[in-house]
This record gives sequence, C-alpha cells and structure tokens, in this order.
Amino acid sequence: MPIDVALLERICKEPGPPGFETRIRNVVLEELEGLADEVRVDAMGNVVALKKGKSSKMKAMAAAHMDEIGFIVTHVDKEGFLRFNPLGGFDAKTLTSQRVLVHGREDLLGVMGSKPIHIMTPEERNKPPRLEDYFIDLGLPGSEVEKLVTVGDPVTRERGLEEMGDCVNVKSLDNRASVFLLIESLRALKRSRRKPAYDFYGVFTVQEEVGLRGAHASTLEIQPDFSFGLDTTIAYDVPGSKPQEQCTRLGDGAGIKIMDSSVICDYRMVEFMKSVATAKKIRWQPEILRAGGTDTASLQKMTAGGSIAGAISLPTRHVHQVIEMCHKQDIAHAIKLMAACLCELDKHEWAF
Repeated sequence: MPIDVALLERICKEPGPPGFETRIRNVVLEELEGLADEVRVDAMGNVVALKKGKSSKMKAMAAAHMDEIGFIVTHVDKEGFLRFNPLGGFDAKTLTSQRVLVHGREDLLGVMGSKPIHIMTPEERNKPPRLEDYFIDLGLPGSEVEKLVTVGDPVTRERGLEEMGDCVNVKSLDNRASVFLLIESLRALKRSRRKPAYDFYGVFTVQEEVGLRGAHASTLEIQPDFSFGLDTTIAYDVPGSKPQEQCTRLGDGAGIKIMDSSVICDYRMVEFMKSVATAKKIRWQPEILRAGGTDTASLQKMTAGGSIAGAISLPTRHVHQVIEMCHKQDIAHAIKLMAACLCELDKHEWAF
C-alpha cells in the first residue's frame, strides 16, 4: 500500500506554529478541493470539511491538528541576535546548532546558537541546557535584522523530508502525518464512492500544541456523537528501551489508543476499531501513553453528554525533535482504518 510521499512532504514543509497556521491551512484547503460536500474555516482558524453520510441522525468527527511546535520572537538585540519563547513543548538539548526559519517580512534562515563548550565552566558543562541558553543567529548585521524581524514573529524548525528504508524522516510529522491521514481518508472515500454511515466532519484544528484550543472550539460547535482523534504517539522501540516503555513500534501498524494522560478512550469505540481492523485485515497495535495528550480529550468531553471517543495514533520515533520518523505502512494502515471505521459506525452495537 504505497502512500503519496510528495504530498506528505508538502504538508510537512509548510510552516504553522500555534496561532500562525495560515500557510499550512492554505495547503489543506487546496487539497480538500472536491473531497467534501462543504468546506469552511471557523473564526478560530480550524478547517471543517463536511462529508455527508447515509444518515444525518448522528454526527461523526475526526480532528487532526495543523499546528507544529515552534517559537515566537521576544527580543531583537542591537547586534541582530534573536531571543524567543517556545510555542509548544521542547526538549532543550535537541536544539543545539539546529537550523530554523524566522518568518518575518520574509523567511530567513537562522541557526540556534549557544555558548561554545570550549569556554564553558565545569559547572556549565555538567548542567543540562535550558531554552534561555539559546539565541537565533541570522548571519546578518543588526541594521538588516531590524528591517526584517519584529517581536511576535513566528519561528519554525528547518528540515526536509528524507525516505529512509521503509520510513519517512522530517520535522513536524507531529502532526502533519495525521493531516495527511485525514486528507487521504477523505480521498479514499471519494475513490471508493462509499458514504460515511453518518455525516462526517473532518476538522483540521489549530493550537493543539498549546492546549487543544482549536479542538475545544470546533467540538463545542459540531457536538459529535462519535469522534476520532488523529495524532502521533511515541515509538520508543530503540536501543536502551524496555518492552514496557516502547508504547508502540514502527512497522507494527496503526495505533488504536486505549488511554493517555488526558483521556481514557471509550471501551466501545476501542472494541469497534479493533473489530473493523480485524475484519478488514488492517494491521494495528494497542497504544497506552503514560504522559501527553491529544485533541481526543476535547472531542470526548467538549460536547453535551460527551461523545463516544477513540483515536488512531501514528507510531513516531524522535517526537518533538527535527528528525521525527514514521513508517510508511503504518500511515497506510491508518488511512484504511479511518475510512473503514467511518463507513461501519452504523453496524456496531453501542449500548452499554
């Protein structure tokens, strides 16, 4: 089951840190052309694509967040060096000497700089790095930087997509891999000429990395009966890991979430997703994430009486770094699972 790597690359490349999703949103809107019955953008910036189902008695919703972790410029000094605050969670040690793009009056290539080890004190060498230890160096004089960059400009990581064996490696697979998954699920429905069981709202949300904010707003408006979070999850299947720490493994299939620190998925939805995967010969693996959360939490609780919520998770190595990695077949199985679940919702017994 091949995937459209060129499209995935395009989706990952576009910048879109929390609150600054305009460019990735425009790509999503282009790709949705002809895939849904209605497409709109709400006041907060979420893209809502409605695919009408066989029945309008109930509503299903899936959410994939468009935003990526990034930074925001907080200070420009007279020499042209930038200070910044994070937009989303960062492990500071992963930033050393990494390239970034500063989105000012034009896109500017910069590098994360810090104090060279040669002139660190012994105490400094033994301390873990902190975000405030870094600055962004644009290689330009202060007079030029002053014309191009202002406080409040967003910053994103810079790293192109590479295919490595059976995997793809690029920044922002969290969560552009799921943006790709949702678009390709809608494309699969169109290609097969199958309708979802119920009216389906595919939502590309904003500001997930800073508190699930877009999903809160869209769920309150849509009020789904069934919901699916679409996001990446930890694949700690690397040297030094213990089996109980791995969460998921690359190549073992789409993750079916059981719980994370923000949500316990409805057991009825978990069993439904497992049964669909088994019937359709879709490779899957269970996912329990001890820390971290996704839009699934908002989908479950931000509607009157709650929704029957679950999640499809894409196993990912090196999450929240610039070298995130997914297995192409895990993505392919996740697309097949999402499309199949939407068409089978009316065939399951949902009573307690």
